Amino acid sequence: MPRVDEHVEALDRIFLLTTILDADMTRGLEKVGLSPSRVGPVWLLHQNGPCTQRELAEALGVSARNVTGLVDALVDTGFVRRGPHPTDRRATLVSLTAKGRRVADGLHAGRDELARQLFETMPQRTFAGLVTGLDSVLATIGELLEAQP
Repeated sequence: MPRVDEHVEALDRIFLLTTILDADMTRGLEKVGLSPSRVGPVWLLHQNGPCTQRELAEALGVSARNVTGLVDALVDTGFVRRGPHPTDRRATLVSLTAKGRRVADGLHAGRDELARQLFETMPQRTFAGLVTGLDSVLATIGELLEAQP
């Protein structure tokens, strides 16, 4: 059975990995004119297509007021546009512009390329163990967060 200090070393590696990935992502997003908070709506619209601001807020887990600010900024910078909803006159539909689609396509391709670079040469058994271990860590974190008051 692993010692407690081995558990701490493993957690420290996870912290280091998240720090490195966060810094790399932030640098990459800055190059295309986005921030970590603004990429969420762009990514969701790229994955799911046009949707209302309410749907965006729910998917992102933020308030309607927060998503309004995000969408305003994305409209101002040319990543998204607002338009009429085809079936609900009271709702506004948010969709990607050509610029937004181009940037989102690039982000998607970048993610796929990084995954290839990181895992292509990893032995399948090691890769499977990594995925299993990460799934376990994510499930445990979810349980710990749910148990918090």
